[in-house]
Amino acid sequence: MDIINWTDFVNSLIYSCLGVVVFAVCFALVDWLTPHDLVKEIVEHKNMALAIVVGAVALGISIIVAAAVHG
Repeated sequence: MDIINWTDFVNSLIYSCLGVVVFAVCFALVDWLTPHDLVKEIVEHKNMALAIVVGAVALGISIIVAAAVHG
């Protein structure tokens, strides 16, 4: 008796990688659409409000990608 169903495991791995790639592309698009460099504003200028907005955007993208991958 096989403990791990390898087909489900491979499918989960593929969809996880696909979700991470889609998230990275979407986040890069958001970074490109904003007028300032997000990382520079957050790290160098300590812009807390922008950090909260970027975190909310990341959570929103994550929820959308997870729902799309889950079906």
